[in-house]
Formats: sequence, C-alpha cells, structure tokens
Amino acid sequence: MKVIGLTAAALFAAYALPATAQESDGGFSGVYVGAAGGYDVQPNDGGRSRVLFDRNLDGQYGDVVRTGSGADAFGPGFCGGQASNQLSPANGGRCTNDKDDWAYYGRVGFDAQRGRIVVGVVGEFGTTNITDGVSAFSSTPASYVFNRGIDWEAGVRARAGYTPNDTTLFYGTFGPGYARIDRAFGSTNMTNTFEGSGKRNQFGFQGGGGVEQRLGRHFSIGLEYIYHQYRDDDYVVRAAGPAGTPFTNANNGGSASGTDFIRSDDKFRWHSLRATAAFRF
Repeated sequence: MKVIGLTAAALFAAYALPATAQESDGGFSGVYVGAAGGYDVQPNDGGRSRVLFDRNLDGQYGDVVRTGSGADAFGPGFCGGQASNQLSPANGGRCTNDKDDWAYYGRVGFDAQRGRIVVGVVGEFGTTNITDGVSAFSSTPASYVFNRGIDWEAGVRARAGYTPNDTTLFYGTFGPGYARIDRAFGSTNMTNTFEGSGKRNQFGFQGGGGVEQRLGRHFSIGLEYIYHQYRDDDYVVRAAGPAGTPFTNANNGGSASGTDFIRSDDKFRWHSLRATAAFRF
C-alpha cells in the first residue's frame, strides 16, 4: 500500500501548487498512455459460499449426498475458503481465507474537455493475483476444494468527470470487461475420480471512479477505485466411480454415473484500489 500512500501525498502537494506552476494549458484533452497498480480485495464470503450437488444428473443442484446409512455425507459442512486438511473447522480443521493481492495494468485512453466537463474512453489490460476458494467436507473424512483466479483481464470504460481548474479531474468510469478465469478443483478423496474443465474467457463489467492530477503539460498521477464482476456458473466437476460410493449409489436416489459438483457463488467479483500514472501527448 506504500505506492498508493505516496500517490495520495503527491496528489495533495500537486493540488496545493499555484495553477501557473502546473502549466495550465488546455486541460485534459488528448491521448494518453499509462499504468495502474494497486491492491485487490474480495468480498468476505463468510458462510454464504457452499458446494452444491446434483446426484441424479438432471441439471438441478441442491441434492443431499447420502451415505449408505442415509446420513448426510457432507454433514461436517462448508467454508468460504481453501481447506488445509481433511477436517472441517468445526472438527478441528482449518480453512484459509481467500487471497487478496496486488494487480498491475497498462492503459491507453483519450479525453475531450469542454469547459469544466471532461469525457473520454480508456482501455486497459493486466492481471491480478487474487484467488477465491470454497470447500466442502465429508464425513469420510475428506475435503473438496474449488479455486478460481484471473490469468488476465481487459476492459474498455467510458470516463466522465469535472475539473475545477484544468489540472485536477474528478471522474466516474464504467464499461465492459473481459477476463480469462482459471478454475481448478482438488480433493483428498482418493477413492473416486473427478473430471471437469478449467479455464474460460468471460465477459463482465467494471465501474468506479477516481481523481487525476496533472503535473505539468504531459504527466498526471491519480487514485482510482474499480469494482469488477464476472459470471462464473458453468464450472462443473463430476465425481465418478467406483460403484457403491455415496456419489454413485443409484439405490439411494443417485445416479450410477456419478454426482456433479458446482459452486453456489456464481459471480466472481472484487474491488481494486490503485494508483495511476499517465503520459499525455
């Protein structure tokens, strides 16, 4: 967070400079290239995230996987993170929180200033190192973990804002995003087999706002908040073979072909607080 803190201090110092020292010469109109970097944080899943099951493979999730005696095989429960062993937190195990981390983007944009109003468009491409997990625990005991992250993300957003002095810009921004989501599954269950495809490109949206401060004719720095959201509801994992396990017990309301797993949280979303820098032509 030091980069963001230093940028905030620089913004305050630049805003305090006289307008003549900042070379006010036409405002924010023109093309620019730059970079954005900062820290990404995910909403707290708490107890809302679960793994859902389709035992008879009818495409409807919410079935209960039962043991041979009819008990709920996933009675130990779920957690909105990554299991570190086979036991649920309620039974002495541990579940780590989702990973918040740094993000880095390059960008190019164009602004047009008319009076005190600035409108424009910005495109950017980069990556974030966050990971989002959810885990289920069976009474075997065993753990079953879904993870997802972002390989890369691109976005094109409109910008609109107000400048009181041709050197400071307060703006909002919104537009579509496109990301490669990397999904993975793992389990400590060594009896059944698990099948499912991983990566997928997905459309979503981005929105937020920020403040930008010009430093002379060509350079500007800023602080920006962006919210990201992508639908992620098609990663299905099938637990199959051997016959007679809770996942393949056709005599107990299931399918002999296996049981499908899916995450209950079908949106991948996070918040970005970042510092920006740009060179204006």
